[in-house]
Amino acid sequence: MTVERSTPKLLAARAGVAERAVQSRHLRRVWGVPGTLLGVAAWPMDWRGHLHLRFNYWWQAHLLDCVVDAQLRSPNEARRQVVRRLVRGVRVRNLVGWTNDFYDDVAWLGLALLRAAKEVGVSRPSAVDAIAARLREGWTDHGGGGIWWKRDDDFKNVPANGPTAIFFARLAEAGGSRSDLVRSRSIVDWMEKALVDPESGLAWDGLHVHPTGEVREVETTIYSYCQGVLLGANLEQARTSTSPVWLDRVERLIRAVDKELAVHGVLRGHGGGDGGLFGGILLRYLAQAAVALPELDPGRAGAARLAADIVFLSAEAVWNNRTVAVSGPLFGPEWTTPAVVPSRERTPESDLSVQLGGWMALEAAALLERHDLRPS
Repeated sequence: MTVERSTPKLLAARAGVAERAVQSRHLRRVWGVPGTLLGVAAWPMDWRGHLHLRFNYWWQAHLLDCVVDAQLRSPNEARRQVVRRLVRGVRVRNLVGWTNDFYDDVAWLGLALLRAAKEVGVSRPSAVDAIAARLREGWTDHGGGGIWWKRDDDFKNVPANGPTAIFFARLAEAGGSRSDLVRSRSIVDWMEKALVDPESGLAWDGLHVHPTGEVREVETTIYSYCQGVLLGANLEQARTSTSPVWLDRVERLIRAVDKELAVHGVLRGHGGGDGGLFGGILLRYLAQAAVALPELDPGRAGAARLAADIVFLSAEAVWNNRTVAVSGPLFGPEWTTPAVVPSRERTPESDLSVQLGGWMALEAAALLERHDLRPS
């Protein structure tokens, strides 16, 4: 597949169009409460959507992350207020506080809140403290270490441990405890030891353990989501360490993703629902790696170029296979297949997650554009 060279700022413009479409179709107040916003889970929305009866906590965290990306791309006060209202919306709709029983959900909101504080100036330290406390309690020695996917469960997985490791590394960088960086590295090392396929170099999903701590079963499904968070977690360690091991793992993952999870450089999809976010998550961290690798180790320029190419090719496929709906483009779950406009029958395109995945892809490409990177 070839990519037409984009003129400067074209990729940023595409991301802006995606932003406006998602905001117009999905963002609504929570129960009419002033100063709140949330993303409605599906469009076209019915009365259940207007009432936010379906609350996908971690989708809202990624919505918040996307708005932070947009603010970095094109800062303005109106978007800062959207960040504030989304944060308040999550708290109002979650009812019981800032956390829930799923450690992966909590880690994603923690990451989004750290970015909102650092990049936008919208700070909620009590929320970050509550999230950090909840995640710290999730570590046990069952299965050799790691945190649980959910409280009172028997499953430990990369989707929970990856964002948690990134969260603790960034929390330490933001002035938190040095022990959080140690905790982050322990989680990354546990994932590498327990859940990386020695043949492909990709991360498996997770493992089930007996109450005694022994591993009962390993879930060997390969998701793009898992590769993204493991890549991001290793990249965070590389920023604070001179050891080459972290960048070795980052480079291994980039090359394995290109070989195993992309077709002509475009990431394969994982359908609607939660799967709609998977590709976008991976592209987010591939873009970060493409920017950071030349600075951390100029000798890894080839891996950085490969990561950038996957981002550009995937984002181009997202854009080329969009369809047009109310308020702008609508993206599909499989980026090499034309999207369809939902009708009475729900399609994956209905899901906020799928639209966020496409928006994330375009923001990842726009990030590279801001760093003067171009398609090969």
